[in-house]
Amino acid sequence: MPSYHPRTAAGLTWHDATAGFREGRDTPRAYLERCLGVIAAREEELRAFVVYDPDFARQQADDSSARWAAGAPLSTIDGMPIGIKDLIETRDFPTQMGCAAYAGNFPRRDSAMIQALKQAGAIILGKTVTTELGQSEPGPTKNPWDATRTPGGSSSGSAAAVAAGMVPAAIGTQVGGSIIRPAAFCGNVALKPTQGGIHRGERQGSSQSTAGIHANSYEDMWQVAIEIAKRAGGDPGTLGLVGPDTPPHPARPQTLGLLKTEAWAMLRPAEREAFEALLERIRALGIPVLTDHPALAALERIAAQGKAVTAVIVGFENRWALLNLEANHPGGLSARAIARLRASEALTAEDYRAALATREEMRTAMARLAPVVDALIAPAAPGIAPVWDPDDTQDPRPTGDIAANAATSALGVPCVTLPVMAVEGMPFGAQLIGQAHQDARTAATAHWLHSRL
Repeated sequence: MPSYHPRTAAGLTWHDATAGFREGRDTPRAYLERCLGVIAAREEELRAFVVYDPDFARQQADDSSARWAAGAPLSTIDGMPIGIKDLIETRDFPTQMGCAAYAGNFPRRDSAMIQALKQAGAIILGKTVTTELGQSEPGPTKNPWDATRTPGGSSSGSAAAVAAGMVPAAIGTQVGGSIIRPAAFCGNVALKPTQGGIHRGERQGSSQSTAGIHANSYEDMWQVAIEIAKRAGGDPGTLGLVGPDTPPHPARPQTLGLLKTEAWAMLRPAEREAFEALLERIRALGIPVLTDHPALAALERIAAQGKAVTAVIVGFENRWALLNLEANHPGGLSARAIARLRASEALTAEDYRAALATREEMRTAMARLAPVVDALIAPAAPGIAPVWDPDDTQDPRPTGDIAANAATSALGVPCVTLPVMAVEGMPFGAQLIGQAHQDARTAATAHWLHSRL
């Protein structure tokens, strides 16, 4: 497998192919065939997909090619092949959630975001691998840069498929760290939007679950997200993703702040050195990176509880569905899922209320930074992707620790990855963290930084 370096890792993109569609030099069908060629070459080893249907995709690509030839595409992503994390319902494919209890589950209905993608003309190529129920039990997917390492979770297949060039974009979801961490491990750009920014359809059971986008360019990342939000909006009762209909122009930040999450102490010397070198490169661009402002220190103090708060909130909210699943499908849950369920049964409603109160304090502390910095920057994971031993059933987090993401998930604010570092030939991502509903500004800032770093 090739060694990763951010300067040479040119991923598959879509936005720069559309001019060829307009001018007749290329077609969505030809583009799809190139994607299918990569899948044929790499899927047996990487196992990014649960299921995909080339012939079904070809029919859609032919329809899209006709629309582009007629000068009437449904949107700028008309014909884009997209992978869908297998937690999200799709009419044309089963939704098995990486869980034996859901084997063969085929509800034949499209989630709101899938309906929106189809209305925009995108091709739903197939379902990408998720960890069991989006939790700790890994699927079979391997990291495209080193098959001995995890691609991260729970959006394992989405991150790997994009990084391998199988598709230009894929849908992921995050509760604790399931979009941003896999993106960091695989070298993708990714958007975890403001909480509720993209309509989750049936997946409303967790107050921290968020749908987002993996891609190889900020243009594609934003365009997929906004095409969904333009049609389906956000979760019920939310504003949804707010921003322009086209990718926001890169925007230079005035000031950034360094957020030391729980992952900071977990970085190995080489990873700490790479991140500190990144900060120096940013400062060399004339952009101050604050490290000791009182409002930043206040956020860091409370964000140090991110993993604990997320564990209580997610455990309590998921308990009821898991109890039903255990009762109705004996033997259908992994040992890791059962262990999490048993731990959640010790939680009380008062524990849950206390965790919600702490989460609200986090969000207040974050909001107080709005006049101080344009965005925060932090490692997007506690290091590079760890080596994964599929026979090790004792590791509680075989797809990586959520220490870099738990607090930012609890904050409910937009996060965008910056694939600008390499350690030991593997991707090591940073994340840019913005204020709630400042997704476009955060994406524009990330794009500017990436283009210069």
